[in-house]
Amino acid sequence: MGRLTTHVLDTASGKPAAGMEIEFLEANADGGWTHRATLLTNADGRTDQPVMAGADFHTGRFQLRFHVGAYFRKAGTPLADPPFLDIVPLHFGIADAEAHYHVPLLCSPFAYSTYRGS
Repeated sequence: MGRLTTHVLDTASGKPAAGMEIEFLEANADGGWTHRATLLTNADGRTDQPVMAGADFHTGRFQLRFHVGAYFRKAGTPLADPPFLDIVPLHFGIADAEAHYHVPLLCSPFAYSTYRGS
């Protein structure tokens, strides 16, 4: 069975982004989104369990919403009001129900990048 995992790196500090809230959503046929879970990163910047795995893992269109503004504010980073980056939504598709999809986020208060990891 496949699985979906994520992790977050704070590129401004060069450390894992511990304590960042991540929302996991699934696309509906009507174009809307259904909230599936809210997760929190651990000291390693990862979620304690896969975002989706086992019998729950399936193909479709999904979204991870990373709350970077709140994370940097909590870390004491000076931010404008509103911050340049607040919630970073990553929209992606899962086409293979047997594969491992890893969706990391590298972020600072002013930039982010992502890729399909392993």
